Amino acid sequence: MSDLARLLLQQEVEEFLYREAELLDDRQYEEWLGLLAPDVRYWMPMRRNVKLDDLEQRESTRETHDINWFDEGKETLTRRGRQIQTGIHWAEEPVSRISHLVTNIRLAEVEADEVLVNCRFLIYRNRVETETDILVGKREDLLRRSAGGWLIARRKILLDQNVLLSKNLTFFF
Repeated sequence: MSDLARLLLQQEVEEFLYREAELLDDRQYEEWLGLLAPDVRYWMPMRRNVKLDDLEQRESTRETHDINWFDEGKETLTRRGRQIQTGIHWAEEPVSRISHLVTNIRLAEVEADEVLVNCRFLIYRNRVETETDILVGKREDLLRRSAGGWLIARRKILLDQNVLLSKNLTFFF
């Protein structure tokens, strides 16, 4: 891939991720769900504080072996998005004000129709008068090119916090 082609791809991926963040901030869940591949895997392992020697093997809970914050597909993500929009979701009534900030976007691997993207995020959430959450971490996204544009085929979310102080995780990362 030429330097120019890689630069243009980088710009295209950045615009896609910025648009996604804006859809989530604006509570456009149906449109956001349209950005997910039918076989999407949306996974957020729990993080642990471990000794340096154990970092690689024990810092995060393991796929299929341990409990995770999320391990969902499109069907459960769709149900969660629709539930929030009903107006009777206890954790989102009144609705949260959320800002997704996405930065340090890097193309890790580029294949024919797929791109592995690493980025960092900061999510600020405020609800009612006194509840404020700030979540920081990194994501590993596998984006797949389709006829209609990019789709998120896999998202791995790694929070920098190992103790979650938020009362709930009803929002999307």
